[in-house]
Amino acid sequence: MTGYSREEKDWIEAEWAFHLHGRSAFLSREDFAQLLAWEAEGVPAEAIVAAMETYFERRAKRTRPRSFVALSHLAKDVAKAVQLRASMARALADSADPSAAQDKLHEGWKAVKEPLASNPQARAAFDAWMRLATQAIAPDAPGFLDHHDAERAAFRALTALAEAALGPSAEGLKKDLRQRLQDAKVPENTPVWRIAWEHHLSRAVCAAWGIAIP
Repeated sequence: MTGYSREEKDWIEAEWAFHLHGRSAFLSREDFAQLLAWEAEGVPAEAIVAAMETYFERRAKRTRPRSFVALSHLAKDVAKAVQLRASMARALADSADPSAAQDKLHEGWKAVKEPLASNPQARAAFDAWMRLATQAIAPDAPGFLDHHDAERAAFRALTALAEAALGPSAEGLKKDLRQRLQDAKVPENTPVWRIAWEHHLSRAVCAAWGIAIP
């Protein structure tokens, strides 16, 4: 993996502000040093953003959450996010019965709500996405970018079907997300806005249907 692009760094910074409701729009020197360390280790930007979500969800449940937060507080969650796909890939590679491994990885579909759960197009889109997600290749391997792009495209195809199935209720998700991004002072119609919008809307849509995201 090469270093983070300017767009990815801006995205991480915007997500930090998003979770802190705009109260800390810029990373400190210590936070930036931690970001550089993860960059050197080849940690994907998506893993850091996923770790933020996990950390702040846990923080919100505490009766007296710490007022000071630092990027280093995400270390355990970042490690888990990085290890998750590796363990899922090993489950497929090490299984004597690949079909059984696939069945195990697809157990999450059982939690999907109706009527989406019975939609054959949605299930096929989910399967296509999971095949790519669980067979991720190393960042420095040939074909990594093509595989990464294909995985993202498969996820977008799934979430497009899921969003359409929500009907008018999807507008409520969009309204809430737009307000939160504005509160975080993310400039609208910029590359960072588009990345953040797609990321959070897709997760909100999946959560509405009970689709688990690795």
